[in-house]
Amino acid sequence: MAGDSVRVPRNFRLLEELEEGQKGVGDGTISWGLEEDDDMTMTRWTGTIIGPQRTAFENRIYTTRLTCGPNYPDEPPTIRFSTKINMTAVNSSNGEVLRSKIPALARWQRTNTIKGLLTDLRRLMSMKENAKLAQPPEGSTY
Repeated sequence: MAGDSVRVPRNFRLLEELEEGQKGVGDGTISWGLEEDDDMTMTRWTGTIIGPQRTAFENRIYTTRLTCGPNYPDEPPTIRFSTKINMTAVNSSNGEVLRSKIPALARWQRTNTIKGLLTDLRRLMSMKENAKLAQPPEGSTY
């Protein structure tokens, strides 16, 4: 019917995101891929963020774990930092990203992507409320 949009199935969408992550699209400050190559459900992902320059995160590599549930992309993934980080939108006890504090998660739409979420997190690292926060010792994990 005219005006109806095509709803791409979950696995097709995740395959597109996997391919984009494998190609290394972007400036190299974020990357993402499957946690296990044999995860046929494409549920468990890892993401990496290189800390922005002129911030407390500079020269550090932050690793995240994402879970794309059965209703992705209609529902956002859950995301948790594996690398310890001090940031306003992250639970300091377990690294869980607080959905209400991240624009890409709080106003999730099915057109949002893992790339967009990681980009949003990196952008928030540069915000004044986060940029100068003292960080845990490098290499510490949750």
